[in-house]
Amino acid sequence: MDKTNNPDLRSWIEVEKGSDFPIQNLPFGIFRRPGKPPSAATRIGDTIISLHALSTHSCFKDKGFDPDVFNRPVLNDFIALGKLFGRKVRECLSALFNEDNPLLRDDTQAKEEILFPVQDVEMMMPVKVGDYTDFYSNEQHATNLGTIFRDAANALNPNWKHLPVGYHGRSSSIVISGTPIHRPKGQTKPDSSSFPEFGPTRQLDYELEVAFIAGKATLLGEPVSIAEAEDHIFGLILFNDLSARDIQKWETIPLGPFLGKDFGSIVSPWIITLDALEPFRIPGPEQQPPVLPYLSFKGNHHFDIHIEVYLQLPGQKEVRVCSTNYKNIYWNMVQQLAHQTVNGCNINVGDIYSSGTISGMDPGSYGSMIELTRNGTRPVRLPDGSERRFIEDHDTIILRGYAEKNGLRIGFGEASVTILPAKD
Repeated sequence: MDKTNNPDLRSWIEVEKGSDFPIQNLPFGIFRRPGKPPSAATRIGDTIISLHALSTHSCFKDKGFDPDVFNRPVLNDFIALGKLFGRKVRECLSALFNEDNPLLRDDTQAKEEILFPVQDVEMMMPVKVGDYTDFYSNEQHATNLGTIFRDAANALNPNWKHLPVGYHGRSSSIVISGTPIHRPKGQTKPDSSSFPEFGPTRQLDYELEVAFIAGKATLLGEPVSIAEAEDHIFGLILFNDLSARDIQKWETIPLGPFLGKDFGSIVSPWIITLDALEPFRIPGPEQQPPVLPYLSFKGNHHFDIHIEVYLQLPGQKEVRVCSTNYKNIYWNMVQQLAHQTVNGCNINVGDIYSSGTISGMDPGSYGSMIELTRNGTRPVRLPDGSERRFIEDHDTIILRGYAEKNGLRIGFGEASVTILPAKD
């Protein structure tokens, strides 16, 4: 076991019971204080730790760390230094913030320069996203949608069990948690009409997903083997890939998603490293029929991460509408990356690869409204008596996720978005 994963570790920074951010987590993100430029940070409990301010501290001395790498508005340059570098940073942080280490604990002046309450800072996009791929890797979700739009006998397309289906999405509209999104407009074609019409979507949906961040670049023509794939993955985030189902339905054939999927995707601010998630590795589902050799892997590359979706109506308390698990994906992250690059597609640090919607077997675990309401025909009834078939203006969707085992909880925080009316 990596010593940073030891469940017995405690920090001298206060951590409330059930916090997503114990000393074993030590995620990476970008924060900004009022009047200050954004820079790199980690978090313990509800305390933000400035890595740039800390980089001149004795913890990082003689470690070969360039302090300037933490003084940038995104983490790309830091991530590009490699997983070994990130691992050394986490080890330094784990030692420095251990409850028995007085070096910073007893230095009041230094703490004022390094530590900040979470409510006093703004979290920013953690990386500059050059490219974004959205996979379709959950069998239950694919089956649910195939049943809705085709029939149960033909729910999965013939290729689904042979390769991780995916498409390239729009990276410019990926935004940080808390950023509001306006209801998109586009063409739709009601079943009752012979011609399409233009206007705001009537079927705005969320998609509960988990994404990984590429941590190592490759050259054009250079595939990443399945054995090497995790060396190219820095960590995971929560991902809400908003969808306009009626726009998507009309435009998808023959080339796939376009306006119905590129108007806004929301990410959680903290990148949770694979090192922090190491205790939560589990075997994945048996894949039948057997996959081709380039997709055949050894070891456990699935993770037991519990994920929930909450819906908050204006002036109301949030209501949980979905509870599922990342372990439900059929195609894991190393298969996704190996397939993405097998044709020589080059990747860059900061690229985002999303799992696609994650659903379980029962309706309470369905990761989208189109599944929960069976394409709007069975509305979700909320405690205040209202109903939702899809997401309405001023509704807020909140994703939360965490892994928990043997008293150790590693959380992701949340990815939250409020839907605003369409612009004129």
